[in-house]
Amino acid sequence: MDLRNLFTVAHFIKTRCQHGLTAGVSKDKSYVFFEVDVRDAWTKTQLCFLDKVEPSATVADIKNLIHKRYPRLYPSRQALKLNPDGRALQDDEILEDLPVGTTATLLCQDLGPQLGWAMVFLAESIGPLLIYLLFFFRLPYIYGQEYGYTVSHYKVVKLACICHTFHYTKKLLETIFLYHFSQGTLSLQTMTLNCLYYCGLTAWQAYYINHPLYTTPSYGYLQWMCAMAVFLICEIGSFSTHLVLNRIKCKESRPAGIPYPTRNPFTWLFFFVSCPNYTYERHWRHSWGSCK
Repeated sequence: MDLRNLFTVAHFIKTRCQHGLTAGVSKDKSYVFFEVDVRDAWTKTQLCFLDKVEPSATVADIKNLIHKRYPRLYPSRQALKLNPDGRALQDDEILEDLPVGTTATLLCQDLGPQLGWAMVFLAESIGPLLIYLLFFFRLPYIYGQEYGYTVSHYKVVKLACICHTFHYTKKLLETIFLYHFSQGTLSLQTMTLNCLYYCGLTAWQAYYINHPLYTTPSYGYLQWMCAMAVFLICEIGSFSTHLVLNRIKCKESRPAGIPYPTRNPFTWLFFFVSCPNYTYERHWRHSWGSCK
């Protein structure tokens, strides 16, 4: 075989190919799309069949496609699962990373009407605020006609009303001006149960504190002044921790940092717990019992 002829052929291939000796290699590769079979989580009936879904599509993208087919099922109302007893898939999970083939079957669960967290916090604060005032002013159908629209003459009862009103008014203002909420939601059913809990607990406390037969605490002035001091400490501590949480930078409605205590001693509980505002809230509930 003449080596000069081989060199000529090799030189010809090199000059014709842009990237050297790559003749015979195809740049175009077949692009694989996914097919998604969406079924009802309870009845297993098919809701829709999505074809030509990008492999890089996220669960959030699939929810948006379902929402186009069923406007009632907005994304936050959907929970997509791979099996009935499995966990709900996160919105940022990618389709090609899931343990499914090119034809995926997803179960869609209707979570019911959803409400944003701002609305949830407002509802959980307005209810107890108004209910306590109904007992404080003794509406006739609560304690009877003879005590209708009267107010207790005990100073500790009036102080309890002031503290309770202050706490929930502060919570409302913090919800409007201070809190940062994620794009997450809570179902209407769960929010209703939460409101019933808060309103029921408030009604139970207010009924006995504002009762016409109410008697002052056993240790008198000393007891309710100590409770008042604990209440103020918890309120200041709660507000201080909310300020720290408010300064955390967020990325796409999610916190991008970790809260740390400041020079304010009321924030030093961050050394021990991640959300000390609930610690202060719990101790405030305990101090409230000193009024009874």
